[in-house]
Amino acid sequence: MGFVTRNTYYFDAPGGENTRDAARFAVERARELGVKKIVVASSSGRTALAFRDAMAGTDLELIVVTHAVGFSKPGEWEFSPEAAGTLRAEGAKIVTGTHALSGLERAISRSPKLGGSSRTEAIAEALRRTVAVGLKVAVECVLIAADQGAVGVDEEVVAVGGTATGADTVCVIRPAHTATFFDLQVREIVAMPRNR
Repeated sequence: MGFVTRNTYYFDAPGGENTRDAARFAVERARELGVKKIVVASSSGRTALAFRDAMAGTDLELIVVTHAVGFSKPGEWEFSPEAAGTLRAEGAKIVTGTHALSGLERAISRSPKLGGSSRTEAIAEALRRTVAVGLKVAVECVLIAADQGAVGVDEEVVAVGGTATGADTVCVIRPAHTATFFDLQVREIVAMPRNR
């Protein structure tokens, strides 16, 4: 049996203060593995711009996955139009889609008439609680990106998520579409908060 040895980084605590290091670790692992795409969660654009800076001078492709329109306020997209313009002008793809690990099921679980949690939300909560909030976010972003055709299901990507703001979790994922969720594989955890 063979094996490989790679660095794994553990942040003391979750949060946005880890973003620059997470970006550095993501670029480092992508280059080490020959992975061409980095999928990054960004709700406002700040995290996406930090990753753009870290990826400058590389041939890596930045795929930014944002909150769906109406996530925080009906009819409103939280992402900065200025950041979107800058990122698109520099070749980044911005993907906005329904949250794969909540979406319609959250409407059912929040309904006073129906109530109760759903199986999809149980999967999301298991990822959040047993590993890291950022892992749940990274997995969800890869599902959304695959469903939108921004990543293929036959190529590994470096995926990045965070806890509340910024980035604190970096992993290598073989994508899947939401409809084939159990084909998705988290192949490596590159960085994550040790305490959550």
